[in-house]
Amino acid sequence: MAFQTSLSGLTAAQGNLSITGNNIANASTNGFKKSRAEFADVYATSFGSSGSNTIGSGVRLASVTQQFTQGNIEFTESSLDLALSGQGFFVLHDTDGSEMFSRAGAFQVDRDGYIVNTHGQRLQGYDVDQATGLVSNLTTNDIQLTTGTNPARATDALRTDGTPGGVDISMNLDADAPVLGAGNVMAGSGTFSPLDPSTYSFSTSTTVYDSLGGDHTATFYYVHTDMASREWEVYAEIENTVGDRFLSGPQTYNFDASGNIINPAGATPGIAIFFDGALPIYQSTDSWATWAGAAAFDPGNGALPFNDLRVDQSLTTQFAGSSTVNSLVQSGYPTGELSGIDIDETGVVFARYTNGQSYMLAAVAVANFANPQGLSPVGDTNWVQTYSAGDVIYGQAGRGIFGKIQSAALESSNVDISKQLVNMILAQRDFQANAKMISTEDQITQTIINIR
Repeated sequence: MAFQTSLSGLTAAQGNLSITGNNIANASTNGFKKSRAEFADVYATSFGSSGSNTIGSGVRLASVTQQFTQGNIEFTESSLDLALSGQGFFVLHDTDGSEMFSRAGAFQVDRDGYIVNTHGQRLQGYDVDQATGLVSNLTTNDIQLTTGTNPARATDALRTDGTPGGVDISMNLDADAPVLGAGNVMAGSGTFSPLDPSTYSFSTSTTVYDSLGGDHTATFYYVHTDMASREWEVYAEIENTVGDRFLSGPQTYNFDASGNIINPAGATPGIAIFFDGALPIYQSTDSWATWAGAAAFDPGNGALPFNDLRVDQSLTTQFAGSSTVNSLVQSGYPTGELSGIDIDETGVVFARYTNGQSYMLAAVAVANFANPQGLSPVGDTNWVQTYSAGDVIYGQAGRGIFGKIQSAALESSNVDISKQLVNMILAQRDFQANAKMISTEDQITQTIINIR
């Protein structure tokens, strides 16, 4: 009986050593979670037996318990390396469609643009609302990067949020600028001509884009037409790809006695629409001596004509002092190629393009369980769901119970080498003590056998 008791101790100590050895072997495995041995004593009992005289029958390895404590975060140079800080697991789909969970976040892009780990398992994500960046549907999908060209957006097209595109200008117009008079010389009256700088008070330029991403220089001319009513005329001129210049205007702006912009009743202060057909549009000839009528701005490269170029100058003022531009922003952009991938702490994957635009491709899916220790390890630093783990709970990183995602970083194993070496020494002593117990029992048995 004593032999069996000591043998159970040897077996338990051997299991403890094996667990410690596995922990030490995976000390450098990203996302690895250490395990510990939990033992239980063994008693041979029968009905009516008393605990006062029951001798134990040894020990057994009751459980190998995983420890899901946080590992250190180590930074890398790849934006697709992901580390979870807090609760949760990355969700992976194997080639056969089976679902797995992992804390190892070393990902890359395969030949088809899918984000995968080194075993080809695809990282799962959710669809994202482009306006809010929020996840509304927790249905997981394979995350695939869009590697194509980002299409151009014309300056006169609607913005991504559905608001009108155009040019936003914040500036000051000099209240003391000489009055030049109203009218467009190209229409046969007045003083203004874009060919003669003496006929306008101030001008500023920016680049605008057509529907094909072609860039064009747009120049805005300001003519001080009346001192008493603080009136200015504004013209917009755009040059196309073949060198023709199109002029639209004038649009009249007025300012109150405090220098704030006002417009006629019923109109939004500071908003002007050019190239809409309501204002005269003129097109230059090769000689630049005369201007011929035009229906709209023709980009000259096959792109759509410019219609309704909206210019917002609602923040423009008229104060005494030099005319100066404070800010000038336009909503268009050219075509762009993929230049990089960024992932924020909530797991939203952004594709960055050379035209300065970014697009939210997906949000990295994270999952959690009521009892993570009940997950079954299947190798390759992956776990699968079991009954004891409970139902899977999907969510978005950084929200609720789910930890945040750190891009360009990996979570190290949570193995403390020093503690494991100490545990190895203790397990070794347990093994030696049980072996010594067997040796002692053997000596006693031999003594009994030798009795005559």
